[in-house]
Amino acid sequence: MIRLSLPLLCLLTALPLRAETVPTSPAEISLSFAPVVRAAAPAVVNIYATVVVEQRENPFAGDPFFEQFFQGMGRRTPRVENALGSGVIVSPGGIVVSNFHVVGKATEIRVELADRREFRAHVLLADEEADLAVLQLEGAADLPALTLRNSDEVEVGELALAIGNPFGVGQTVSSGIISGLGRSTLAIGSGRGYFIQTDAAINPGNSGGALVDVQGRLIGINTAILTRGGGSNGIGFAIPANLVQNFIDQAEAGGTRFQRPWAGVQGQAMDAALAEAMGLPRPEGVVLSGLHAESPFRAAGLQTGDVILTLDDEPTDSPQEVMFRLAAIGIGKEVRVRYLRRGAEAEARVTLVAPPDSPPREARTLGGDSVLHGLSLARINPAVAAEMDLPATITDGVVVTGAEGLAARVGLRPGDILLAINGTPVASPGDAERLSAPTARRWGIEVLREGRQMLLRFRI
Repeated sequence: MIRLSLPLLCLLTALPLRAETVPTSPAEISLSFAPVVRAAAPAVVNIYATVVVEQRENPFAGDPFFEQFFQGMGRRTPRVENALGSGVIVSPGGIVVSNFHVVGKATEIRVELADRREFRAHVLLADEEADLAVLQLEGAADLPALTLRNSDEVEVGELALAIGNPFGVGQTVSSGIISGLGRSTLAIGSGRGYFIQTDAAINPGNSGGALVDVQGRLIGINTAILTRGGGSNGIGFAIPANLVQNFIDQAEAGGTRFQRPWAGVQGQAMDAALAEAMGLPRPEGVVLSGLHAESPFRAAGLQTGDVILTLDDEPTDSPQEVMFRLAAIGIGKEVRVRYLRRGAEAEARVTLVAPPDSPPREARTLGGDSVLHGLSLARINPAVAAEMDLPATITDGVVVTGAEGLAARVGLRPGDILLAINGTPVASPGDAERLSAPTARRWGIEVLREGRQMLLRFRI
């Protein structure tokens, strides 16, 4: 028996009693997410993809010493890989959105609906950088579809449901909240950019599934998790619906490659030290450190040193967020830019354009009279840089667009920046053709690959 002292007993009796609310009707007793799930789940599908990849049989595989020197040797043999994921129906006509890493390189795609109907599908548009793919179900009509919500309206703390097919166990729903917005400093899987974060459980197989609000509207496509053991730790990421909508629009318009607006700018996120140096009360926005001569931002009056604060009244606190917002708006549209110049705010209107294909790319493939026969080259311009996914800092030079024959055997790859041949700088594809004439036996090819300068040596 617990005995209370008189002072404590007086204190307890003086405290007001809290009335507990109890359900008063059958509707309140059955309050749940079930109506939302009934409306949204039929539009979430299971995706089974088959990918045929070529694998080299290395005769030194497993050897602790020789394997490192004979990478890439051996006969190529095809190997079939199966991928499991999810997708979201966004049109009654059978348009489905999923992740690139689920279906982007698939040779065969089978889609199973929640009611167990199955359809074959083919890719309409896919983009590895955004990790998004748009599919068309063959022979589909009158399907349930989700409505997309403006993802800029989503707030931290909102309830959210993740629907997908984790581990292939069947359609599963998990609940949570929106736990973060604007996760733009992460490179997650093959996707880079700007993500919505949720603590709703997302596991392998959920990729490409739906993140919906309590009204059943699509707010994002689940794409990745942060984990050490392979399971959900409550930190999952989804691609915002605004970017998804632009993918759908381009696919429905017949596009086969996602077209991003070209900004022609370089910038860095504002931090506390930079804000103090610029006399700003707090760090916000993106500082422009460079503008291309043909940049639409330059044409609208912006200059190096300006700080972009908002795009269409939405904050921009990182270069990734700037590029996300431009990609979600789309080519041909106009965006309002609020910026800061020497402490004074100003506003400009920028018309978003496709990357210009100038100066001329001078594309050519070196023939049999060249030491590097089979090498395809192009002069770097904004359009070429976008096609080859080159870093924004690379604005000129010569890029390898393809490598076959001897060019491939000596180690050249698409995406390499050709710097010099036998010590002589290369400024154009014509220079490369002239310098690769067979006039020597020893050759040294200088290239820039993934930010590292390399020298490829060989003899003929």
